[in-house]
Amino acid sequence: MKILILGAGKMGSFFCDLLSFDHTVAIYDRDPERLRFTYNVLRFSSLDEVDGFVPDMVLNAATVKYTVAAFRQVLPHVPATATLSDIASVKRGLPEFYAEAGHPYVSTHPMFGPTFASLSNLAEENAIVISEGDAGGIEFFLRLYAGLGLHVEQYTFREHDRTIAYSLSVPFASSLVFGSAMKPQPAPGTTFKRHMAIARGLMSEDDYLLSEILFNPDSVGQLDNILEALSGLRDIVAARDADAMRSFLARVRRNLD
Repeated sequence: MKILILGAGKMGSFFCDLLSFDHTVAIYDRDPERLRFTYNVLRFSSLDEVDGFVPDMVLNAATVKYTVAAFRQVLPHVPATATLSDIASVKRGLPEFYAEAGHPYVSTHPMFGPTFASLSNLAEENAIVISEGDAGGIEFFLRLYAGLGLHVEQYTFREHDRTIAYSLSVPFASSLVFGSAMKPQPAPGTTFKRHMAIARGLMSEDDYLLSEILFNPDSVGQLDNILEALSGLRDIVAARDADAMRSFLARVRRNLD
């Protein structure tokens, strides 16, 4: 298969490495400097170069802010039969785009972003494949992710958004609250340092990505759950209620099992 990858960031480069030994791969990025360390692939920094490639699939690894824009830019340069594919963590606007584009499409979400995951060891990571879309494209990514040892779930676009509101909005919000209330510690403990590392890793992400994940309509309900739990904990601490604290801690342990 001939695959064109859009964007030479960490995930674009990862998919280049992953796919280039079994497929003919080209990667496009407007910044030639970002293409310097890609190998075993064709490197394009101009859409004129894309014209002669004629891909079977276009895998969009551009940042979330530019996912749809990147597709629109490249569409005039690829055949109408090319399958469009995205790996975006935020799917807002993509179902509507795919409906109007008229191409076969497949949408997935690798749940192993480069900030925290080891891209060389993904055995305990997960991926979502959207069940709406082209059957051949869905099968392609199911096989690809299975080959990496990933646990894969198939969701509709709507189910994906609900899942992400829980799995990303909750830890994102918790880390943001930690960071916003944090004071520098001259001798931080191990737990504090671990929380600090997570918060710093989160803040290395693009502001637009963080905002869009939290702006998910389902995030508000998850934030309400956090506020309710925090309010309950505050009341327990203020009252120094040992029995309530034991019950609270037991519930947390059950949730973590």
